[in-house]
Amino acid sequence: MKRIFLFLLTNLAVVLVLSIVARLTGLDAWLAAHGQSYFGLLVFAALFGFGGSFISLLLSKTMAKRGMGVQIIDPQTQDPTGRWLLGVVEHHARTVGVGMPEVGIFQQPDPNAFATGWNRNSALVAVSSGLLQSMGRDQVEAVLGHEMTHVANGDMVTLALIQGVVNTFVIFLSRVIAGLISRSENGRGGGAYFLTVIVLQLVFGILANLIVMWFSRRREFRADFGGAQLAGKSRMIAALEGLKRVHEPLPSQQFAAFGIAEGPVASGLKRLFMSHPPLDERIAALQALQIA
Repeated sequence: MKRIFLFLLTNLAVVLVLSIVARLTGLDAWLAAHGQSYFGLLVFAALFGFGGSFISLLLSKTMAKRGMGVQIIDPQTQDPTGRWLLGVVEHHARTVGVGMPEVGIFQQPDPNAFATGWNRNSALVAVSSGLLQSMGRDQVEAVLGHEMTHVANGDMVTLALIQGVVNTFVIFLSRVIAGLISRSENGRGGGAYFLTVIVLQLVFGILANLIVMWFSRRREFRADFGGAQLAGKSRMIAALEGLKRVHEPLPSQQFAAFGIAEGPVASGLKRLFMSHPPLDERIAALQALQIA
Protein backbone atom coordinates (compact mmCIF):
# COMPACT_ATOMS: atom_id res chain seq x y z
CA MET A 1 0.00 0.00 0.00
CA LYS A 2 2.91 2.34 0.74
CA ARG A 3 4.04 1.98 -2.87
CA ILE A 4 0.61 2.96 -4.20
CA PHE A 5 0.47 6.05 -2.02
CA LEU A 6 4.00 6.96 -3.11
CA PHE A 7 2.74 6.76 -6.70
CA LEU A 8 -0.36 8.85 -5.92
CA LEU A 9 1.54 11.47 -3.94
CA THR A 10 4.23 11.76 -6.60
CA ASN A 11 1.57 12.02 -9.27
CA LEU A 12 -0.22 14.79 -7.36
CA ALA A 13 3.08 16.60 -6.79
CA VAL A 14 3.93 16.42 -10.49
CA VAL A 15 0.53 17.80 -11.45
CA LEU A 16 0.92 20.67 -8.98
CA VAL A 17 4.42 21.43 -10.28
CA LEU A 18 3.13 21.45 -13.85
CA SER A 19 0.35 23.80 -12.75
CA ILE A 20 2.91 26.16 -11.22
CA VAL A 21 4.96 26.02 -14.43
CA ALA A 22 1.82 26.91 -16.38
CA ARG A 23 1.29 29.83 -14.02
CA LEU A 24 4.86 31.11 -14.33
CA THR A 25 4.87 30.83 -18.11
CA GLY A 26 1.57 32.67 -18.40
CA LEU A 27 -0.27 29.72 -19.92
CA ASP A 28 -2.61 29.48 -16.95
CA ALA A 29 -3.46 33.18 -17.20
CA TRP A 30 -4.08 32.82 -20.92
CA LEU A 31 -6.49 29.98 -20.29
CA ALA A 32 -8.26 32.01 -17.61
CA ALA A 33 -8.65 34.90 -20.04
CA HIS A 34 -9.85 32.65 -22.87
CA GLY A 35 -11.90 30.23 -20.86
CA GLN A 36 -14.72 30.31 -23.41
CA SER A 37 -12.87 27.55 -25.26
CA TYR A 38 -13.64 24.56 -23.08
CA PHE A 39 -12.20 22.24 -25.69
CA GLY A 40 -8.85 24.02 -25.48
CA LEU A 41 -8.99 23.82 -21.71
CA LEU A 42 -9.77 20.11 -21.91
CA VAL A 43 -6.78 19.53 -24.20
CA PHE A 44 -4.58 21.44 -21.76
CA ALA A 45 -5.96 19.40 -18.84
CA ALA A 46 -5.38 16.13 -20.66
CA LEU A 47 -1.81 17.10 -21.55
CA PHE A 48 -0.96 17.95 -17.95
CA GLY A 49 -3.11 15.21 -16.40
CA PHE A 50 -1.67 12.35 -18.43
CA GLY A 51 1.77 13.96 -18.32
CA GLY A 52 1.80 13.86 -14.52
CA SER A 53 0.55 10.29 -14.45
CA PHE A 54 3.05 8.93 -16.94
CA ILE A 55 5.97 10.76 -15.36
CA SER A 56 5.00 9.01 -12.11
CA LEU A 57 4.79 5.70 -13.97
CA LEU A 58 8.25 6.11 -15.49
CA LEU A 59 9.65 6.93 -12.05
CA SER A 60 7.78 4.11 -10.28
CA LYS A 61 10.71 1.67 -10.06
CA THR A 62 13.11 4.37 -8.90
CA MET A 63 10.61 5.60 -6.32
CA ALA A 64 10.04 2.08 -5.03
CA LYS A 65 13.75 1.30 -4.77
CA ARG A 66 14.58 4.52 -2.96
CA GLY A 67 11.39 4.88 -0.95
CA MET A 68 11.43 1.31 0.35
CA GLY A 69 15.15 0.60 0.27
CA VAL A 70 14.92 -2.35 -2.12
CA GLN A 71 18.15 -4.28 -2.58
CA ILE A 72 18.19 -5.88 -6.03
CA ILE A 73 19.29 -9.52 -6.12
CA ASP A 74 22.27 -10.06 -8.43
CA PRO A 75 21.37 -12.68 -11.08
CA GLN A 76 24.75 -14.30 -10.32
CA THR A 77 24.17 -14.45 -6.57
CA GLN A 78 25.20 -17.57 -4.67
CA ASP A 79 22.85 -16.84 -1.77
CA PRO A 80 20.39 -19.78 -1.57
CA THR A 81 17.37 -17.59 -0.76
CA GLY A 82 18.20 -15.15 -3.53
CA ARG A 83 18.69 -17.93 -6.07
CA TRP A 84 15.40 -19.53 -5.03
CA LEU A 85 13.51 -16.23 -5.37
CA LEU A 86 15.01 -15.63 -8.81
CA GLY A 87 14.07 -19.16 -9.87
CA VAL A 88 10.44 -18.82 -8.75
CA VAL A 89 10.02 -15.42 -10.42
CA GLU A 90 11.65 -16.69 -13.60
CA HIS A 91 9.26 -19.66 -13.69
CA HIS A 92 6.23 -17.41 -13.16
CA ALA A 93 7.50 -14.96 -15.80
CA ARG A 94 7.79 -17.73 -18.39
CA THR A 95 4.33 -19.03 -17.49
CA VAL A 96 2.60 -15.67 -17.88
CA GLY A 97 4.70 -14.68 -20.90
CA VAL A 98 6.57 -11.60 -19.68
CA GLY A 99 10.21 -10.64 -19.49
CA MET A 100 12.19 -11.47 -16.37
CA PRO A 101 11.75 -8.61 -13.90
CA GLU A 102 14.27 -7.32 -11.39
CA VAL A 103 13.84 -9.09 -8.06
CA GLY A 104 14.66 -7.47 -4.73
CA ILE A 105 14.33 -7.66 -0.97
CA PHE A 106 13.58 -4.76 1.36
CA GLN A 107 13.96 -4.66 5.12
CA GLN A 108 10.56 -4.52 6.80
CA PRO A 109 9.30 -6.67 9.69
CA ASP A 110 5.79 -6.91 8.24
CA PRO A 111 5.14 -9.48 5.49
CA ASN A 112 4.83 -7.47 2.31
CA ALA A 113 5.47 -7.64 -1.42
CA PHE A 114 4.89 -5.50 -4.49
CA ALA A 115 5.40 -5.28 -8.23
CA THR A 116 5.92 -2.11 -10.21
CA GLY A 117 7.38 -0.86 -13.48
CA TRP A 118 6.47 1.10 -16.58
CA ASN A 119 5.79 -1.97 -18.75
CA ARG A 120 5.32 -5.72 -18.47
CA ASN A 121 8.84 -6.52 -19.62
CA SER A 122 10.65 -4.00 -17.43
CA ALA A 123 9.21 -4.64 -13.99
CA LEU A 124 10.41 -4.91 -10.42
CA VAL A 125 9.16 -7.51 -7.96
CA ALA A 126 10.21 -7.17 -4.33
CA VAL A 127 9.46 -8.96 -1.07
CA SER A 128 10.06 -7.89 2.50
CA SER A 129 12.38 -9.61 4.92
CA GLY A 130 9.35 -10.11 7.15
CA LEU A 131 7.58 -12.08 4.42
CA LEU A 132 10.52 -14.44 4.02
CA GLN A 133 10.77 -14.93 7.79
CA SER A 134 7.07 -15.46 8.54
CA MET A 135 5.98 -17.61 5.58
CA GLY A 136 6.98 -20.95 4.12
CA ARG A 137 8.25 -21.26 0.58
CA ASP A 138 4.89 -22.49 -0.75
CA GLN A 139 3.20 -19.35 0.55
CA VAL A 140 5.94 -17.05 -0.75
CA GLU A 141 5.62 -18.73 -4.15
CA ALA A 142 1.90 -17.88 -4.14
CA VAL A 143 2.63 -14.27 -3.14
CA LEU A 144 5.13 -14.01 -6.01
CA GLY A 145 2.48 -15.46 -8.33
CA HIS A 146 0.10 -12.74 -7.15
CA GLU A 147 2.68 -10.04 -7.92
CA MET A 148 3.63 -11.53 -11.29
CA THR A 149 -0.06 -11.50 -12.22
CA HIS A 150 -0.03 -7.75 -11.57
CA VAL A 151 2.90 -7.51 -14.00
CA ALA A 152 1.24 -9.73 -16.63
CA ASN A 153 -2.02 -7.77 -16.39
CA GLY A 154 -0.17 -4.47 -16.86
CA ASP A 155 -1.82 -3.11 -13.73
CA MET A 156 0.62 -0.23 -13.24
CA VAL A 157 0.03 0.99 -16.79
CA THR A 158 -3.73 0.69 -16.37
CA LEU A 159 -3.48 2.50 -13.04
CA ALA A 160 -1.54 5.28 -14.75
CA LEU A 161 -4.18 5.56 -17.50
CA ILE A 162 -7.00 5.77 -14.95
CA GLN A 163 -5.01 8.29 -12.94
CA GLY A 164 -4.46 10.30 -16.12
CA VAL A 165 -8.21 10.40 -16.80
CA VAL A 166 -9.08 11.54 -13.29
CA ASN A 167 -6.21 14.06 -13.34
CA THR A 168 -7.62 15.49 -16.56
CA PHE A 169 -11.03 16.11 -15.04
CA VAL A 170 -9.52 17.41 -11.79
CA ILE A 171 -7.52 20.00 -13.72
CA PHE A 172 -10.40 20.82 -16.06
CA LEU A 173 -13.08 21.19 -13.38
CA SER A 174 -10.83 23.12 -10.99
CA ARG A 175 -10.17 25.75 -13.66
CA VAL A 176 -13.76 25.94 -14.84
CA ILE A 177 -15.06 26.41 -11.29
CA ALA A 178 -12.25 28.81 -10.38
CA GLY A 179 -13.14 30.86 -13.46
CA LEU A 180 -16.78 31.01 -12.39
CA ILE A 181 -15.82 32.04 -8.86
CA SER A 182 -13.50 34.79 -10.04
CA ARG A 183 -15.59 35.95 -12.98
CA SER A 184 -14.88 39.65 -12.47
CA GLU A 185 -12.37 41.25 -14.83
CA ASN A 186 -9.90 41.93 -12.05
CA GLY A 187 -10.13 38.44 -10.65
CA ARG A 188 -9.68 36.41 -13.79
CA GLY A 189 -6.15 35.25 -14.27
CA GLY A 190 -5.00 36.85 -11.03
CA GLY A 191 -3.56 35.45 -7.82
CA ALA A 192 -7.00 34.67 -6.38
CA TYR A 193 -7.85 32.57 -9.42
CA PHE A 194 -4.57 30.66 -9.18
CA LEU A 195 -4.99 29.97 -5.44
CA THR A 196 -8.54 28.81 -6.02
CA VAL A 197 -7.33 26.43 -8.72
CA ILE A 198 -4.69 24.94 -6.39
CA VAL A 199 -7.18 24.43 -3.55
CA LEU A 200 -9.75 22.86 -5.87
CA GLN A 201 -7.12 20.58 -7.39
CA LEU A 202 -6.19 19.31 -3.96
CA VAL A 203 -9.81 18.71 -2.95
CA PHE A 204 -10.85 17.13 -6.26
CA GLY A 205 -7.62 15.13 -6.30
CA ILE A 206 -8.49 13.48 -2.99
CA LEU A 207 -12.00 12.68 -4.21
CA ALA A 208 -10.71 11.41 -7.55
CA ASN A 209 -8.41 8.99 -5.77
CA LEU A 210 -11.52 7.13 -4.60
CA ILE A 211 -11.85 5.95 -8.21
CA VAL A 212 -8.21 4.89 -8.29
CA MET A 213 -8.60 3.01 -4.99
CA TRP A 214 -11.70 1.23 -6.31
CA PHE A 215 -9.73 0.02 -9.32
CA SER A 216 -6.86 -1.03 -7.08
CA ARG A 217 -9.21 -3.18 -4.97
CA ARG A 218 -10.63 -4.88 -8.07
CA ARG A 219 -7.17 -5.67 -9.43
CA GLU A 220 -6.24 -7.39 -6.16
CA PHE A 221 -8.95 -9.99 -6.69
CA ARG A 222 -7.62 -10.65 -10.20
CA ALA A 223 -4.07 -10.93 -8.89
CA ASP A 224 -5.23 -13.40 -6.22
CA PHE A 225 -6.83 -15.55 -8.92
CA GLY A 226 -3.61 -15.37 -10.94
CA GLY A 227 -1.54 -16.34 -7.92
CA ALA A 228 -3.85 -19.31 -7.35
CA GLN A 229 -3.44 -20.42 -10.96
CA LEU A 230 0.36 -20.11 -10.83
CA ALA A 231 1.03 -21.63 -7.40
CA GLY A 232 -2.21 -23.40 -6.48
CA LYS A 233 -5.39 -22.21 -4.79
CA SER A 234 -4.53 -23.78 -1.44
CA ARG A 235 -1.16 -22.01 -1.36
CA MET A 236 -2.69 -18.65 -2.21
CA ILE A 237 -5.34 -19.07 0.47
CA ALA A 238 -2.67 -20.16 2.95
CA ALA A 239 -0.64 -17.04 2.15
CA LEU A 240 -3.61 -14.76 2.81
CA GLU A 241 -4.52 -16.65 5.96
CA GLY A 242 -0.89 -16.34 7.07
CA LEU A 243 -1.09 -12.58 6.64
CA LYS A 244 -4.30 -12.51 8.62
CA ARG A 245 -2.75 -14.46 11.51
CA VAL A 246 0.32 -12.25 11.59
CA HIS A 247 -1.76 -9.08 11.84
CA GLU A 248 -4.40 -10.07 14.38
CA PRO A 249 -5.04 -8.14 16.51
CA LEU A 250 -4.20 -5.28 14.20
CA PRO A 251 -2.47 -2.14 15.49
CA SER A 252 -4.69 0.92 15.45
CA GLN A 253 -4.81 2.78 12.14
CA GLN A 254 -2.53 0.23 10.46
CA PHE A 255 -2.88 -0.93 6.90
CA ALA A 256 -0.38 -3.70 6.32
CA ALA A 257 0.75 -5.90 3.45
CA PHE A 258 -1.95 -6.70 0.92
CA GLY A 259 -4.12 -3.93 2.46
CA ILE A 260 -5.19 -5.55 5.72
CA ALA A 261 -7.71 -3.39 7.56
CA GLU A 262 -9.41 -3.45 10.92
CA GLY A 263 -12.85 -5.05 11.00
CA PRO A 264 -15.02 -1.90 11.27
CA VAL A 265 -13.01 -0.23 8.53
CA ALA A 266 -14.06 -2.84 6.00
CA SER A 267 -17.67 -1.64 6.03
CA GLY A 268 -17.19 2.03 6.82
CA LEU A 269 -16.30 5.19 4.94
CA LYS A 270 -12.61 4.40 5.34
CA ARG A 271 -13.07 1.42 3.05
CA LEU A 272 -13.39 3.82 0.13
CA PHE A 273 -9.77 4.89 0.64
CA MET A 274 -8.41 1.34 0.90
CA SER A 275 -6.18 0.15 -1.94
CA HIS A 276 -6.83 -3.52 -1.07
CA PRO A 277 -10.02 -5.38 -0.11
CA PRO A 278 -10.33 -6.98 3.35
CA LEU A 279 -8.57 -10.35 3.60
CA ASP A 280 -11.75 -12.21 4.51
CA GLU A 281 -13.35 -11.15 1.22
CA ARG A 282 -10.28 -12.20 -0.76
CA ILE A 283 -10.10 -15.58 0.93
CA ALA A 284 -13.82 -16.16 0.33
CA ALA A 285 -13.42 -15.27 -3.36
CA LEU A 286 -10.58 -17.77 -3.71
CA GLN A 287 -12.52 -20.50 -1.91
CA ALA A 288 -15.31 -20.07 -4.47
CA LEU A 289 -12.85 -20.35 -7.35
CA GLN A 290 -13.23 -23.59 -9.30
CA ILE A 291 -9.57 -24.51 -9.67
CA ALA A 292 -7.25 -26.82 -7.77
